[in-house]
Amino acid sequence: MTDGYFSDSYAEARERFRAAARGAGAELVSYRNDVAPGPGGEDLCTDTAWLGPRSATKVLFTVSGTHGVEGYTGSACQIALLGDLDANPLPPDTALVLVHALNPFGFAYNRRVNEDNVDLNRNFIAHDLPPGNDEYPRVHPALVPAEWVGAARVAADTELMAYAGAHGVRQLQAVVTAGQWSHPDGLFYGGTAPVWSHRLLREIATAFLPGRARVGYIDLHTGLGERGVGEPIFRGGRDADAFDRARSWYGPTVSRSEDGSSSSTRIVGNSATLIADVLTGGEELTAITLEFGTLPGIEVLEALRADNWLCLRAGVTPEPGAGVTPELRAAIKRQLRDAFYPPEAEWRETVLARGREVFAQAFAALAGHPIGVREPERA
Repeated sequence: MTDGYFSDSYAEARERFRAAARGAGAELVSYRNDVAPGPGGEDLCTDTAWLGPRSATKVLFTVSGTHGVEGYTGSACQIALLGDLDANPLPPDTALVLVHALNPFGFAYNRRVNEDNVDLNRNFIAHDLPPGNDEYPRVHPALVPAEWVGAARVAADTELMAYAGAHGVRQLQAVVTAGQWSHPDGLFYGGTAPVWSHRLLREIATAFLPGRARVGYIDLHTGLGERGVGEPIFRGGRDADAFDRARSWYGPTVSRSEDGSSSSTRIVGNSATLIADVLTGGEELTAITLEFGTLPGIEVLEALRADNWLCLRAGVTPEPGAGVTPELRAAIKRQLRDAFYPPEAEWRETVLARGREVFAQAFAALAGHPIGVREPERA
């Protein structure tokens, strides 16, 4: 059953998370986004929960809501983890940090991006020398058509299909999702400076992680891959053994964007980059994205294009404007939410079970019993 875990709004998810954290005896700290208020003018906050001894040498650090609307699922997984601690307490010398709704703006407004149209998971770069994506300008006009219903949309779709036909669908995915730092009105825009959520994650990670011997990092996402499957995608650390270690933790399904084994193509500026940057004292980092598949990739891209067009045309406020009808706005917002937060109970049950499995694997590995290490057989 998924009752009590999955929410219908950011406010409900936050309330449930905080209640679960208090019930588990966690230390709670809230950080208010001072850049943008919520849809009703309310405060938007990222909450952190710490459990376990402050002296712990091993820490599992989990994040939900890096991509706002994806926070519904990440929140549910975190709430379930907190509720399971009674029956499955933390291993000795181990602590747990949960960062809930890292991008509360996107969560509250049902958008993937933040208040600046920035894809947070492309913002963790050296902004004085941003990466290049020379191909993105070729597809940008087709990704951001002048109208969503009409001839301009048809022409844009035709152009994207032509690009995919010439270069392959995987190459189109790589160009669109890698990250771009040249078109603020476009998709997967990485921004020009560290945004509020970026700065906050650095503050939290710096407070909790340096000096620990071993750090497990799990960033919870939805939208890529086979429907309902929770794919562990390798994101670090930086030592030579990190990938093999991740597979010993989570099994042979751990994939890498860089070698084509993942549903994700190579991206630049993801949050695990910051975690690795914070750990400069020889701490062992094992970082993954846990990616839950939802809809076929083309449908997810359509939802992102539609939501981006809607925001450019009429803003994020719920009042219709600039020729956008209430019906079209509602349809686009429903399309975006379904692409990252499917409503079906079966999908949610599968996701919850997989989240619990991966968390258990992480704790076992931190305790010195990764699944890839077998106990010697007894005679």
